[in-house]
Amino acid sequence: MAKLFLSLHVLAAIVAIGPITVAASMFPRLARTAPTPETPALLHKICRSYAYVGAAVPVLGIATGAALGVLSDAWLVVSIVLTGVAAGLLVAVILPGQGELLEDEEGAVEGEERRAAGARLAMTTGVFNLLWAAVVVLMIVRPGSTTGV
Repeated sequence: MAKLFLSLHVLAAIVAIGPITVAASMFPRLARTAPTPETPALLHKICRSYAYVGAAVPVLGIATGAALGVLSDAWLVVSIVLTGVAAGLLVAVILPGQGELLEDEEGAVEGEERRAAGARLAMTTGVFNLLWAAVVVLMIVRPGSTTGV
């Protein structure tokens, strides 16, 4: 059962988290430079939609950890915490930030303020992506693991 859970967990991570990291990374620049608002709106929709699918990643990860008997291992606990921080950034900062930039297409916010909001969003998205990179490294290296999987 562990191999099934692990396979589903990895597949869900690739299918759900990959598109979010790419779309979220592209959004700040295209919100500023896209010739039409449809492109950044589509990127925001991708991030929002895949966030729901992405909820399966930690669920399947916990199922995998339970099947392997490693739920209390430090590498997994740290991975869970980093995943929670990444999810929090996505839900509390990135998605609302994208929404605010989309709502302001008429330019109600001054150019410099809008540019600063885009820069903050780009920085936060970079942190989000680095968190996922750290989780991936922990999942592969598994410091201290003795499972042999």
